[in-house]
Amino acid sequence: MPDFAAAAHLFAYPFMQRALIGGILTGLTGGILGSFTVVRQLSFFSDALGHSALLGVSIGVLCGLSPSVVVLPFAMLFAVGVTYLIEKTDLWTDALLNIVYSASLAISIILLSLSGTYQTGVNNLLFGDILAIQNSDLVVSAVLLLISCLFIGLTLQTQVLLTLNESLAIARGINVFAHRVAFMVLLSLVVATAIKALGVLLVGAFVVIPACAARFLSRNFNSYLILSATLGALSATAGIFFSALLNWPTGPSIVLAQLSLFVAASTRRWRLVSSND
Repeated sequence: MPDFAAAAHLFAYPFMQRALIGGILTGLTGGILGSFTVVRQLSFFSDALGHSALLGVSIGVLCGLSPSVVVLPFAMLFAVGVTYLIEKTDLWTDALLNIVYSASLAISIILLSLSGTYQTGVNNLLFGDILAIQNSDLVVSAVLLLISCLFIGLTLQTQVLLTLNESLAIARGINVFAHRVAFMVLLSLVVATAIKALGVLLVGAFVVIPACAARFLSRNFNSYLILSATLGALSATAGIFFSALLNWPTGPSIVLAQLSLFVAASTRRWRLVSSND
């Protein structure tokens, strides 16, 4: 039987407290930006960045640099480069992202195989290790949450207009490219910091699943934004607790918690629609 007392006692340890705070911060930020990402049909971007981040890490390993030093600058360059390609080419966004992340992943695997080192680090990047979060990581996550809140709060009407009616935004003289680059860079930094917790294979869930669940529960865009952030933080908290309770890997436990909330939200929406019919 699961020992709830023992699981709760684990949160007396600093590493569990850091993991919980880090999960909540990342969940809030991912939910805020994810609400726009899903509606703008950029859900694949977080997965593409996660896979492509391995290229930045592999370059850092070959240059003798720490992965944490390389990932954030690489994420920013990735966001700017992808946004430029989306604007300047006629390819569909998902096709372009598939090409970029597949090529990046292939090159990174070759570079890491040539180096012959960093096997443990690669495993952590693939699957994440939220229990290894340090105080410096919490500071970065808190700063990104603050920047995200300020950016969305100060440009909310513009972001909503760009999300729902880009043609009208262009007609009103809004610099669509500048806003798109700013949003993509911010999203890329958030995804890059979340890689340490969830790994490149699961990092997209933080951005996509809570936002999708919130769409089933919200009545307007403001409530959608708030619910997305709330569900992101709630699923992170629940996932970490059940990870401690059942001795499951933390990253996958968080994603399962997100999936459970999504299923519950979609079931509720389906029942409401059925009752109205």
